[in-house]
Amino acid sequence: MYLAHFGLNQIPFGITPDTEFFYPSTSHREGLNLLHLALESGDGFIKVVGEVGTGKTILCRNFLSELGENWKAAYIPNPQMEPRELLQEVADDLDTATGKRDPAHVIKRINLRLIDLARAGKKVVLCIDEAQTMPRLTLESLRLLSNLETEKSKLLHIILFGQPELDDMLSAHSARQLKQRIVFHYQLRHLNADEVIKYVEQRLRVAGCSGDSLFSPAALHALYRHAEGTPRLVNVLAHKALIVAFGEGRMQVEKHHVKSAAKDTEGAFKPSWWPWQIKLPGVRDR
Repeated sequence: MYLAHFGLNQIPFGITPDTEFFYPSTSHREGLNLLHLALESGDGFIKVVGEVGTGKTILCRNFLSELGENWKAAYIPNPQMEPRELLQEVADDLDTATGKRDPAHVIKRINLRLIDLARAGKKVVLCIDEAQTMPRLTLESLRLLSNLETEKSKLLHIILFGQPELDDMLSAHSARQLKQRIVFHYQLRHLNADEVIKYVEQRLRVAGCSGDSLFSPAALHALYRHAEGTPRLVNVLAHKALIVAFGEGRMQVEKHHVKSAAKDTEGAFKPSWWPWQIKLPGVRDR
């Protein structure tokens, strides 16, 4: 509704993980570098953990888009399934789903397919998003896939992307064998104040903004403050703030537009004095 008003050609702050809008924050660059390093070193298991909204899915998709032609990728966005279903999904992604569906035969077909790919000079990586949603038995069954290897190298590299609950699952005694196989681990961080400014400006440029910034410096600071550096919340608040500014006929988003958006957004930081909207002497905003 506000695209023409602000001179944009697409929504700049959607909440879907669109790689066109990927912003390489320090944390995301470190995560990407670690993933590529881990794969090149031949390690079989990698784990990336981050809080809700910190950009795990877009990191995963950007990583997959950077893989060279010598890599074949399998991607499971929703692993909330039983072990045999997960194995079948992997087999399907590797083009070897036809045949008996019991786990033993599925794993055998996957192994043969991995060997054929290795002979053809192809390496294989399995990326599992939202890994914390896997039933415990399904998570533990990944150990069967991690066993697929030759005398010198792993046939399948597995990367788990998940929320901190994934660490809790791996801390269980029954998951200790799987946990010991995770060679590399990375913890995604929130954006800092400077990164929020660059993040917002980049998304606006990609969306077609070519003039002055649509957000005042005070509005950008308010975005950081109320989103607390969480990219998804930055998107939600910025989108709502643009709607409010558009409704007022304004050409730039100001601090009060962001505050209005924050009041209407679950998860946004709200100072304790907001219900009364009174700034008491000597009380500073956090």
